[in-house]
Amino acid sequence: MTSFMGKVLCADLSTGACEAKQIPPEVYEALLAGKGLAAWYLYNNIPAGADPLGPENILAFAAGALCGTGAFLSGRWTVACKSPLTGGWGDANCGGLFAPAIKQCGYDAIFVSGVSEKPVYLFCDGKSAELRDASEYWGHDAVETEKTLHEALDGVCRKKPCVACIGPAGEKLSLIAGICNEGGRIAARSGVGAVMGSKRLKAVVLAGSRPMPCADPDRVRALSKELGQKLLKLTIPSGLGVFIGAGGRMMGRLPSIPLDGSLTSIMFREWGTPANTPLAITSGDGPIKNWGGTPQDARLMDLAYSPEQINRIETAKYHCYSCPLGCGGRLNIRGRKYAGYDETHKPEYETIEAFGPLLLNWSMDSIFQLNEMLNRAGMDTISAGNTVAWAIECYENGVLTVRQTEGLALNWGNTEAILELVRKMIAREGFGDALADGVKRASERFGGKEYAMHVGGQEPGMHDARNDPQLGVHFAAEPAPGKHTVGMSIQYGAMSLCDVCSWAPPARLHLKAEDLEDTEEMALISKANACYSMLTDGAGGCYYGEMMGVHMWKLVDYLNAAEGWEHDGDHYMEIGERIQTLRQLFNVKQGVDPASVRLPKRMLGEPPLNAGPLKGVTLGSHRAQVSAHWRAFGWDEKTGVPLPETVARLGIDKLTEAAP
Repeated sequence: MTSFMGKVLCADLSTGACEAKQIPPEVYEALLAGKGLAAWYLYNNIPAGADPLGPENILAFAAGALCGTGAFLSGRWTVACKSPLTGGWGDANCGGLFAPAIKQCGYDAIFVSGVSEKPVYLFCDGKSAELRDASEYWGHDAVETEKTLHEALDGVCRKKPCVACIGPAGEKLSLIAGICNEGGRIAARSGVGAVMGSKRLKAVVLAGSRPMPCADPDRVRALSKELGQKLLKLTIPSGLGVFIGAGGRMMGRLPSIPLDGSLTSIMFREWGTPANTPLAITSGDGPIKNWGGTPQDARLMDLAYSPEQINRIETAKYHCYSCPLGCGGRLNIRGRKYAGYDETHKPEYETIEAFGPLLLNWSMDSIFQLNEMLNRAGMDTISAGNTVAWAIECYENGVLTVRQTEGLALNWGNTEAILELVRKMIAREGFGDALADGVKRASERFGGKEYAMHVGGQEPGMHDARNDPQLGVHFAAEPAPGKHTVGMSIQYGAMSLCDVCSWAPPARLHLKAEDLEDTEEMALISKANACYSMLTDGAGGCYYGEMMGVHMWKLVDYLNAAEGWEHDGDHYMEIGERIQTLRQLFNVKQGVDPASVRLPKRMLGEPPLNAGPLKGVTLGSHRAQVSAHWRAFGWDEKTGVPLPETVARLGIDKLTEAAP
């Protein structure tokens, strides 16, 4: 017995057919589930040149291998497709309860192809699967859609169903739209919501109750108990959030950054991801003023965005499936300035940074409102914030006129104008229509390409590569470019991958300046980060589990217990390498030139900033580091194309023979 269900559901919206397909055991052994299973199926079944918004594209909903086994921090699901933003591999990740719902229906993944003539939703209860009319839900936001579907189905189904759906952004084919569950929690990146909207698929509703297998549940339970006991010992006095910004200032001045991965669990349990905001503002990690500013431009903004302010209005914490941390929360925003809603999810760090320091917007209340607006619309806050930042800088520099912006004075920190522009983007109304497809396409239409911060068509996450050059490697070399969760030097230092992987360099304390160098050590660090990230996504693990380090969140031990295997860390890191290589091959098949994906000059420090912790920093060795990263993977160091001998060594050619 393993933890895999052994089959997937394939739904063709053009014909209405829903069919279960068996997956060969060797696919799971080579790629696990989650992102790995999705990469295998999409690579083999999406034809070269497929229109991302056409019937040949396939939208994958995939649960991780560890989901349902009792392993802590392993309840996440992956959405994957050909991205309409980049033209290559696209994926997004989300928590909540949807991942176990996939497996409780008897599947490891759901693959949706074709285009429906009318709005539909896919319903599955573990016994049958069918497409149902969704015309009455079309036009509703994500929260309303989920609520009305529950009203219609709760009590009818044997168990309360889980819902993943799109809001107006996905329906209107905004290329920065995502897919929501749990009242607006969003798998946001890569334009996955636009693909779902193009198929006229409003929702996927799952109400199965099948047991989820595990080879050795007692062993898994023991590992989770051990982790839980460690977490209980880690506490922090309340009220210390106001001092986080001071810690960031110190980090910005230090020549090297020590980090114990257990610190992340303390911070996120107390404050959630907003704990990172004041740290990022002051340390140089968080981009300011469309990536062109310094902490001087946002002086004291770390106090305006203190996580303590958010905690004061938090009414309840919540946990993802199988998570002991509970970094999420619900906020009471009734009666606050700008607030058109009574409550909202606690905004994530990325949202606060994208609509706060990036725009020099000082209003926390406006971010509560923007967070709820964008969650309900199903629009990516990272992409939306970067796009608004581009529009403001273009307006400030005369690229955009007040006539073009339809009267909006898009100045830095103009909260009312920011709110109105986002409303227009969601509605695809007037000037907002041109921005609803992201910064690359907006700059191609209006100009101001020098202010357009995107990597290969996708807006970057809210962490500055000048602060962590390893991040810049992944921004450019990752098959889904611009993603911030694949690897950073500070992340590598926290994880201690060298203790489970024989070829991973020691997690030593090294100078920040060394991160700028093109060395074999840096190349192996970036490769190890990427391999472990892919392994985590194949398992359905949480990024914050990764950050705790291998001695707290024991992923290798969890996988061996859940699958009945006894593999070492090198074997599992090869699984991660295989997933990453398969995703790169997907891009090559779809005509993406990896060597053409570049960081904007500003993100490289050209010209360098003249103040702050990143003063004078230029990533002069960035392209050499990307080439070294490719070389470490066994890909052509000039083109980024996986070499034939690497494909053979990883057995990918044999896996394609097993494709359905």
